[in-house]
Amino acid sequence: MLLSEGISLFLEYCKNQRKFTDKTIQTYSIALKQFFNLLTSELETEPQINEITKDHIKRFASYIFYQKLSKKSIKLKLSSIKSFFKFLYRKEYISEDPSYSISLPKIEKNIPSFLVPEEIEQILTHLKPDNPINARNLALIELLYSTGLRISEALSLKVSDVADFQKTIKVLGKGKKERIVPIGTKAREAIKTYFKFRQMLLNENSQNMLFLSKSGKPLTSTDAYRIINSLLKQYSKTPQKSPHTLRHTFATHMLNNGADIRSVSEMLGHSSLSSTQIYTHVSIQKIKEEYKKAHPKA
Repeated sequence: MLLSEGISLFLEYCKNQRKFTDKTIQTYSIALKQFFNLLTSELETEPQINEITKDHIKRFASYIFYQKLSKKSIKLKLSSIKSFFKFLYRKEYISEDPSYSISLPKIEKNIPSFLVPEEIEQILTHLKPDNPINARNLALIELLYSTGLRISEALSLKVSDVADFQKTIKVLGKGKKERIVPIGTKAREAIKTYFKFRQMLLNENSQNMLFLSKSGKPLTSTDAYRIINSLLKQYSKTPQKSPHTLRHTFATHMLNNGADIRSVSEMLGHSSLSSTQIYTHVSIQKIKEEYKKAHPKA
């Protein structure tokens, strides 16, 4: 089997059987295309999958390392290659996995940036829902802060997902996994207000999506990043400015106010508790308050 045929089989498997997101499949596809191009260039022909060795993968690792990519990008690309060969081995297309002993770079987890309550309040107060765009932006930010949704999850919501204004919403998360997430009163009220203005944005391109652009098309992640980054620059001192900052803020504020870490993990849609535990490190303010309250010499 030629390398290109193996890649096609793998990507088809990821899409149809594993139900991976488009973003994950794109990450795999880009890395495998780079790997394919490097090998065919070096060998001056397309290799069979059983001809590829550990040395070929090591050369690919060196190639991407010298591109001066971040450790995270290098890890993603090598993980893609390892997943590809693991698939080929498990399906018995190859007798040995040449990537098995290839190590991935270790990445230190950065402490997430988050907004203090005063900053989030400033942003929400600033957005007066007196026109379609402001009403939409307020609804989006209230929703992200109230639920901790990923921006991709929020932008995938349809009108039917929230139209009955229940206290929970069904979300389709990573790996096409569904979860039920509580949604607060203020977020529901902001969405109700936005609904009144949303009619002014509607056209044949709206596709029943909840959040729409000025042109009536579904709001893109690029639009959302621009909107939220602009507001964070104005009203927050946090070093990291993106929609994900609101997700960090949700998790940190929940834990600071006594929420159980397992419940927060479920609301965030984390596959393991270890992903949520990083937020325990950012709750320094809560620790200081408890120390000051309880220690006789504080």
